[in-house]
Amino acid sequence: MKCSIFVPGHITGFFQIIDHPNPLYKGSRGAGVVLNKGIITELKIEDGAEDVKVKINGKSDPKNASITYKTIDLIKNRFKLEDKKINIKHEFQVPISTGFGTSAACALGTSLAMTKTLNLPLTFNKAASFAHLAEIEMKSGLGDVMAEITGGIVLRLIEGSPGIGMADKIIEKNSEVFIISKTLGEIETSKIIEDPYYKKRINQTGRKLLDELIKMPDLKTFIKLSRKFAEETSLMNSELHELVEIFDEETMGASMAMLGNTVFALSKTPDISVEDVLISKIDNLGCKFI
Repeated sequence: MKCSIFVPGHITGFFQIIDHPNPLYKGSRGAGVVLNKGIITELKIEDGAEDVKVKINGKSDPKNASITYKTIDLIKNRFKLEDKKINIKHEFQVPISTGFGTSAACALGTSLAMTKTLNLPLTFNKAASFAHLAEIEMKSGLGDVMAEITGGIVLRLIEGSPGIGMADKIIEKNSEVFIISKTLGEIETSKIIEDPYYKKRINQTGRKLLDELIKMPDLKTFIKLSRKFAEETSLMNSELHELVEIFDEETMGASMAMLGNTVFALSKTPDISVEDVLISKIDNLGCKFI
């Protein structure tokens, strides 16, 4: 029994952290863009002695595979799965741990593929909620799961897992929009979202920006507000700021990917003077079996 699924990457422009004692209701509000590059997950399940193996880009990677193991454990515990050999391969088309929603993509690919392969009695949202739970428990993200199943320029209006939270999206007026990004390194998400100083600044800024975008839902407003968020929260370091300025001059606008040491810009063309960038487009469909 096997299947494959593509889960797009997601870059958050701005957000607000919403706590709740029930992890299904915990999450974030905000806005971001879903990319047509992400993670392809291949799952193979066989009967036999219980065993779980996860590979990322063909290699064992315990640190980055931890979200996958957590998702598998949540599903196994819920359905009492035994005597199964589970093999998962994740192929990354975007950088890891740099603001592209890769942990959510791994969790989603795992939960949806297991649901389909094992014919579990779960709807799409119920299956995706296991990915959200894994993200919350691992403190690796808050709203990427909702965005990656929605696609487009996503407005996360109500926090929580799929089926509980609510999202909308911007209708694109431009025929073709490119997302140009450049990564300078990693940022550990948990260190930011659990830090009282940053959490306060994030919530003070993110709360008002979502209302502004709802009033004027277009790409230029989204990227402008994302830049405002990065600056007012003091999350953007000097090196990123310098690069954002360059990107901003040559595109529709640029900001920092939340939360990653990455610059991203929306552009009408894929051309830019900066070298070694990732060029992608907007994915309007969200995750899909392939």
